Amino acid sequence: MTVSTPRSSSQPKSRMFARYAAVGVASALALTLAACGGSGPAGTPAPENSIAAGQYPEYYPADYKELVAAAEKEGGALTVYSNTDQENWAPVFRDFKKKYPFIKDISANNLGSDEVFQRVLSENATGDSPADILVTNAAGAWADFAERGDVLTQYTSPELAEVPDFANLLPGVTAISADAMTVAYNTALMTEAPTGLDSLADQAKANPAQFQDKIGIRDIKGAFGFTIFHALTKNKPETWDSLATILPLSRPESSSATDKILAGEYVAGALVSAAPAFPVVKDSGGLFEIVLPKDGTVVLPRGLGIAAKAPHPATAKLFMDFTLSAEGQQAIQEGGLSSFRDGVKPVEYTYTYADIIKEVGQENIISVPYEKVSEAETAAFTERWNSLKK
Repeated sequence: MTVSTPRSSSQPKSRMFARYAAVGVASALALTLAACGGSGPAGTPAPENSIAAGQYPEYYPADYKELVAAAEKEGGALTVYSNTDQENWAPVFRDFKKKYPFIKDISANNLGSDEVFQRVLSENATGDSPADILVTNAAGAWADFAERGDVLTQYTSPELAEVPDFANLLPGVTAISADAMTVAYNTALMTEAPTGLDSLADQAKANPAQFQDKIGIRDIKGAFGFTIFHALTKNKPETWDSLATILPLSRPESSSATDKILAGEYVAGALVSAAPAFPVVKDSGGLFEIVLPKDGTVVLPRGLGIAAKAPHPATAKLFMDFTLSAEGQQAIQEGGLSSFRDGVKPVEYTYTYADIIKEVGQENIISVPYEKVSEAETAAFTERWNSLKK
């Protein structure tokens, strides 16, 4: 029976993830999970998020209410193109509407990581896109998109001075969360909980028949899969040894494949984002668990930008500010993403960024930069990856 220790609600600041200090432990009750083996999140059910409608911090510009007034004239609508699940968005949209009661209609689709950009570029080429806000964690695709120069509104949020420096990902692109990649597994099929890719590889090597075609792994043909595994192997080259065992036994997936792990189609999933995994952990009765890899935890910021041709530009700026604010970061945490701001209260079945550091240590955090990878480096990585799958 696994008993998790309480997690911290403190969020220390950092420059590019590097200067986070040790964090204290929050006073939360430990949560006992039904599963044997593995680890689970601790915390409390989502606390009430007090929203101060019509009130703004002292560090906001004196004319901020003029931006609010401009947004109100836009009609109370906002369209978000993202790769983020509706469950993650629900408390964010709820509290944004509380902050601004004139906001009545928020439309958000759920696209692929790089499909967000393909959709808006295609729509702009044939007319006008309805997109106000773009949100995805496809780091390299973001860098490529932002480099175009005419696709994003260059807005500097007053909240950027209050959050870690890494939240300013690119000109016009801010982070809303810093989400960890995990190893997910079916507790009925793995008698020993993995601690990372190395221990998953050790178990697979000891019993390859049990794992043959039963490890889900994100397809590197997609921006998300390429980004997380490229970052992992670049920072921890020894991971290639584990991948040499895992890849021949795996099947590529275009999503987290949590449903396949829960159903037993897969024994485990390599580098599954904690955001879609936690709701499965919560509802699985201990059958589905996740762990932060002790041999290297990839942390991927989720980027937000305002479309240059946004139909509701003032409302979009309010939304960017809200996602970085104390109120917005609490709502983001409630939605299951990992907030990075000081003072966020713990929420059951979630990790804050400080929790992730406390769990695996700063030295095992692999932060993903929002930058392009050269064609040569991409080709070398892809060739080595594909050679191991044979």
